[in-house]
Amino acid sequence: MKNFKINLKFKSPEKGLLIAGLLVLQLGFAQNKPDANYKGVIGKTLAESKEYWPEPVTAPKGAPNVVWIILDDVGFGASSAFGGLIATPVLEGLANNGLRYTNFHTTAICAPTRAALLTGSNSHKVHVGGFSHTALSAGFPGWDGKIPSKNGTAAEILRDNGYSTFGVGKYGVTPDEDATDAGPFDRWPTGKGFDHFFGFLGSQTDQYKPDLIEDQAHVTPDGRHLSEQITDKAISYITKQQKAAPGKPFFLYYSPAAVHAPHQVAPSWSDAYKGKFDEGWDAYREKTLANQKKLGVVPANATLPDRNPLIGDWKKLTADQKKVYVKFMEVYAGYLTYTDHEIGRVVNYLKESNQLDNTLVFVLIGDNGASKEGTLQGVLSKPTFAAGGSEEKDFLDNLNRIGEIGTPQGLNTNYPLGWAQATNTPFKHWKQDANSEGGTHNPLIVYYPKGIKDKGGIRNQYSHVIDILPTTLDILGVKAPETIREIKQDTIQGSSFYNSLNDATVASLHKIQHYYIFGARAIYKEGWKAAAAHHPDSYEVFQALNKKEALGVSDFDKDVWELYNINDDFNERVDLAKKHPEKLAELKRLFDEQAKKNNLYPLIDWQDVRLRRIHNTGKDKDKDIQQLIQKATQAGGTH
Repeated sequence: MKNFKINLKFKSPEKGLLIAGLLVLQLGFAQNKPDANYKGVIGKTLAESKEYWPEPVTAPKGAPNVVWIILDDVGFGASSAFGGLIATPVLEGLANNGLRYTNFHTTAICAPTRAALLTGSNSHKVHVGGFSHTALSAGFPGWDGKIPSKNGTAAEILRDNGYSTFGVGKYGVTPDEDATDAGPFDRWPTGKGFDHFFGFLGSQTDQYKPDLIEDQAHVTPDGRHLSEQITDKAISYITKQQKAAPGKPFFLYYSPAAVHAPHQVAPSWSDAYKGKFDEGWDAYREKTLANQKKLGVVPANATLPDRNPLIGDWKKLTADQKKVYVKFMEVYAGYLTYTDHEIGRVVNYLKESNQLDNTLVFVLIGDNGASKEGTLQGVLSKPTFAAGGSEEKDFLDNLNRIGEIGTPQGLNTNYPLGWAQATNTPFKHWKQDANSEGGTHNPLIVYYPKGIKDKGGIRNQYSHVIDILPTTLDILGVKAPETIREIKQDTIQGSSFYNSLNDATVASLHKIQHYYIFGARAIYKEGWKAAAAHHPDSYEVFQALNKKEALGVSDFDKDVWELYNINDDFNERVDLAKKHPEKLAELKRLFDEQAKKNNLYPLIDWQDVRLRRIHNTGKDKDKDIQQLIQKATQAGGTH
């Protein structure tokens, strides 16, 4: 029906309403235009009509299953699969029969990494530049913690292409205000494409008393370790699905809380490491680097950065210090090996059910670098140093409670900073430091029996977490959708590295990448990297809070930019800022362009937001600051 206008004038308003109503009634008999995709015939009667039923969406015959595994708070030099001294035989097996990607990057902290992974786009672009927690988000497009519907997740895309979709473990990108049984549930996992989800919505949870949900309701944990529970649930989801629809491919997002704090694991796992770390963190770094060179995951001429000045020389520590610090590391190591065991249960199930050979597996060994949040002494419940105590008091408390390390009583157990540097070998700095490879450089394993010929191969192409989704779609032959649930979709920003699966020499398609976490920032372009640290010592924040002093709004202009040629200096040992000022200026301009393009501005440091909110309230300042300290040590510093 062509558009037309009706322009009638009536002397009586009542007559106008009557005639207008008759017109609406008459036009209502006209057949509404059917959906453009409708291929049937609609007549006035059934006899004159032809029904049409669209074919249900199914994946191509023989389409592979997809499994994404993402670990939490694992440095580059922790897992034996990449030369670390912590046994992960399952990961080693996947790597030896798949590929090791040595130049893969994350965002430097958990929620932004997970948002970027699930959507294939940069974290600020999808509104998770910080977190989805109320205490760690801000009212700006890049910071509100709410992934827009126009940025569909991997689960939504694969579900719409005939896959069953399951998630277990840590989700981490549901806004706090939505995370109750009252909903709304559109930002819960089931609202983002997962047919079923079992795990927790936040960033951290107790391993024995987790804040569990299943689908759209909180459930009571059964007292077993969370990793065992999520593994059982993952296997049960797949088993039931295959029984109901044999051969239908599935997508499994396996995201354990491990090995994020609290480090809690059965003694049988940690006891296996007794005496294994008695030589200390300096010896750990040297042995790990040697292993990494043998594996070929670092350059043959690589050298270690100097020990961080905050960390003590192991040989000069007291016997009591060594005893406590070693215990923390034994627990962490046991925790990681146990996690590897649980991953092995999934792998073995797929093998025994004849599904593994047709499964594409990505293993992200860490969503960021090793955690710096265990302080210098290690943490059992919460560091008293941040709340008016002292380093000495924290150490004595840990010594007196050494038997609680790794147990359910250690509510926030995390290892000391020295072990973070050790398990981050060969990089400097750590989690949260988006300026440094130590915060963003993680191991990646790709396992795909049907698609990888170079079993055990090494790949050095630069890649980023936003590349996992487009690579997966490329391998499957699935195009990114134009719409999801009739909502027009943004372009996925990541670049596929499918072409590198069977070509070790092909150039990376990912040329430019920015990084930003809590003020620390960097920009990468074709091997060059400019970076600026911001509050590199988190104790600066704790000390200010302890004294009830506001640091004020951060002066980002005072941050010092450094310049590295990553192709020649992969672990950032030689700052070239003074030698190549023009290159530094070019990259800083590029960072500004990328920041504007990706909703990164305004630059925000989480402590600025927290302190500003405190000083803008009429509440008791001391009480608010103590609450902030708790958030800084539990939420703001343990993601």
